[in-house]
Amino acid sequence: MEENVRYADQNRRYLHERGVRMLNVVSSPGAGKTTLLLRSISDLKDRLSISVIEGDQQTTRDAERIALTGIRVVQINTGKACHLDAQMVGRALRELDLANGGILFVENVGNLVCPADFDLGEEKRIVMLSVTEGDDKPLKYPNIFASSDMMVVTKMDLSPYVDFDVKTCILNAKRLKPSLEIILTSAKTREGLAQWYDWLCPEGSKVLHR
Repeated sequence: MEENVRYADQNRRYLHERGVRMLNVVSSPGAGKTTLLLRSISDLKDRLSISVIEGDQQTTRDAERIALTGIRVVQINTGKACHLDAQMVGRALRELDLANGGILFVENVGNLVCPADFDLGEEKRIVMLSVTEGDDKPLKYPNIFASSDMMVVTKMDLSPYVDFDVKTCILNAKRLKPSLEIILTSAKTREGLAQWYDWLCPEGSKVLHR
């Protein structure tokens, strides 16, 4: 863990020198991380420099989907490991050869346990959960919610069809971290995307009204 802290600090300095915001995106498998990232990339890439580090245990499927948008993406396969660590991310940073400014998304391995303990050098940690999961997820996996800066609830277009109490979920999360920012989104209906883009970059929501 001490070694990971050293690598995370190196990554943070490297990113600071280039003025790049690195955002560590964590969730359970299937929460909709890649779908929301693809929508965000499509809407913002002409106005903002975006890069992605894609973490999965196996395959390059998500990285291939992201590469089709034309942005720079590096795949990290962790094998049996259930999370990314700062050394892995540091190697990927050099491979990306980042331009100055912009945003770097790190899509972590689908897991709400192990990633909570590993600082990657990110500016912010974003935890995502979908309405197809339980509204008690924050209580079951408190460390990841308590260590995150933003909670993004995804797939809100499905909320009429599932037993998910948004108010209860928010209350559970806020009990763990009162300062946690929360956005409710749907990549399909665009609910919450203006708020999400404004959080990502100044005047980001203007892309929705071009």
